Amino acid sequence: MNLASSVCFDRSLHKPRQPQLQKVSAVLKAQISSDTMELDISLSPRVNSLKPSKTMAITDQATALAQAGVPVIRLAAGEPDFDTPSVIAEAGITAIREGYTRYTPNAGTLELRTAICHKLKEENGISYTPNEILVSNGAKQSILQAVLAVCSPGDEVLIPAPFWVSYPEMARLADANPVILPTNISENFLLDPKLLESKLSEKSRLLILCSPSNPTGSVYPHELLEQIAEVVARHPRLLVLSDEIYEHIIYAPATHTSFASLPGMWDRTLTVNGFSKAFAMTGWRLGYLAGPKHFVAACGKIQSQSTSGAGSISQKAGVAALGLGYAGGEAVSTMVKAFRERRDFLVKSFGELDGVKISEPQGAFYLFLDFSFYYGSKVDGFGVINGSESLCRYLLDKAQVALVPGDAFGDDSCIRISYAESLTTLQAAVERIKGALISLKPVNTV
Repeated sequence: MNLASSVCFDRSLHKPRQPQLQKVSAVLKAQISSDTMELDISLSPRVNSLKPSKTMAITDQATALAQAGVPVIRLAAGEPDFDTPSVIAEAGITAIREGYTRYTPNAGTLELRTAICHKLKEENGISYTPNEILVSNGAKQSILQAVLAVCSPGDEVLIPAPFWVSYPEMARLADANPVILPTNISENFLLDPKLLESKLSEKSRLLILCSPSNPTGSVYPHELLEQIAEVVARHPRLLVLSDEIYEHIIYAPATHTSFASLPGMWDRTLTVNGFSKAFAMTGWRLGYLAGPKHFVAACGKIQSQSTSGAGSISQKAGVAALGLGYAGGEAVSTMVKAFRERRDFLVKSFGELDGVKISEPQGAFYLFLDFSFYYGSKVDGFGVINGSESLCRYLLDKAQVALVPGDAFGDDSCIRISYAESLTTLQAAVERIKGALISLKPVNTV
């Protein structure tokens, strides 16, 4: 097509008429230049209702300081300082070398789900079939999917405090309402069944229990769980999510009881566990959910439309982990022995400080200490310490030790110390913390 044929003529005026495209373009340019168009950057109300994880924020801040050359001792993250046991790591390496690098079934490999069923039967006294197991990319994903699957908008999720920081936010993601049930340090932060009963309503849908507990290290005795189960049994709509990720990190004489093993609770319980803590496999991202097929299938539906199945290599490593023997065998018991030694050192050390209240943890690797004795102290160049967050900021600034404020866990009187670090590191941290606290002038009395 030549230029003449591309131009239209208006014969009545004997002059060329420009193509319509040029007119439209001119109009658009005029509109854009005369009107300022603003991009809609609004977010979902569901997202706006969430709080960011304070644990992750402090961990990231401490990491940044360390990378900048500041000698920060990081006791914020809940991550074992041990390497993944070699047998587990070798299983992952072998999987890569043998080309086991493709997608697996959404629910997880049959090999791993069968091994999980065997573990739950042998160690926890609860029976499942492979189609009642869902393997996910970490226990956190398993918990979120469970909450999303069973909660409707307006439902209530009952959460004993202190709680893991993500529980309330997961409830909000499901458009459910978190109902916080306070506990007391004098009662080892254990839920009172009478308080639970008093807070239940027709909207109550899910009770979340974590034993051993993050952040307190408390372990629910069998008898107390039986009392809670009796309350649950009287409310047909109420389900229980039992977070048992720390079950193997437990100190005798304390023992672990799976809630689903209690009379009448199998049908009511969603059990979540994983490999990150006991097997030092945090980066492998592998967890699982066990429960009635109806609920597990619903969680699987969510997973199929989000992440799909967990990594094939991690799943091979998970099979090796479960093959180490009862409760993880010698590899896990060696880690637990070290954790216990660290716990004993910290309990003794902080017990020597005036005004500090301690509930000795029976499991996990956290110490949740009541430091409210020091609230109200004035520090030159810093200001007033008016709660757990300001105390943690002070300790990071003065002692260069990163801890997590208790308000993130629903108890502003405390701070959480992770002792998933070497004893030498913990000894240095205690000296720094003590030095920083001694310079304070507490105005409270105990």
